[in-house]
Amino acid sequence: MPILSSPDSDAIVLSIKVALTATLLSLPFGFLYAYLMTFFKFRAKVLLEVLVNLPLTLPPVVMGYLLLVALGKNGWLAPVLEPLGIRLIFTWKAAVLASALVGFPLLVRSIRLAMESIDGRLIQTSRTLGAGPLDSLLTVILPLSRPGIVAGSSLMFARSMGEFGATIIVAGNIPGITQTIPLAIYDYAGAPGGERAALALCGVAIALSVLVLLVHESLTRKLARRQ
Repeated sequence: MPILSSPDSDAIVLSIKVALTATLLSLPFGFLYAYLMTFFKFRAKVLLEVLVNLPLTLPPVVMGYLLLVALGKNGWLAPVLEPLGIRLIFTWKAAVLASALVGFPLLVRSIRLAMESIDGRLIQTSRTLGAGPLDSLLTVILPLSRPGIVAGSSLMFARSMGEFGATIIVAGNIPGITQTIPLAIYDYAGAPGGERAALALCGVAIALSVLVLLVHESLTRKLARRQ
């Protein structure tokens, strides 16, 4: 009897799919958010600081319920989504939104730390040589922010792989459709005789996390040597 069943394999594939999609979709927004918070001064900056870090302090279940209230059939965004035929609740796309929401602060923080470490004289030099704000962003800030982008993307991917609370609220726990690795482990943990399958999925989760960290360290070192 195989250690991993077909639903377990589906959960593994779906977890990777959700985490990768959430990370890729969040990356441009995270970079722009970090750029805005690093290089601009405005009155609402403190408010934006609080908002972006709020998912780090709130229980994931709260974030999931807020998504459910916003995206549900009678939710706040229903008048916009229903005419377009968009249905997100209890689909894998809802799991992506939940993962993106809880992992976004980690992405922004890592990119922002990289941006704050950039020598301001390099940006001023590029401006002196005739580069506009967009040119400086693309030719100076973006390349020098790559370590932060790699670190933030790795952290967000890993966080998305382990997301449970928000996902189960907004996406449910439907095998083959929305069931990710943490949700499958949750099912096995409460089922008689499910210990073996739960441990197998725990092993897969640990292996994936170690792989992500190894890739992260390798890419970070390569970028550091190049710079």
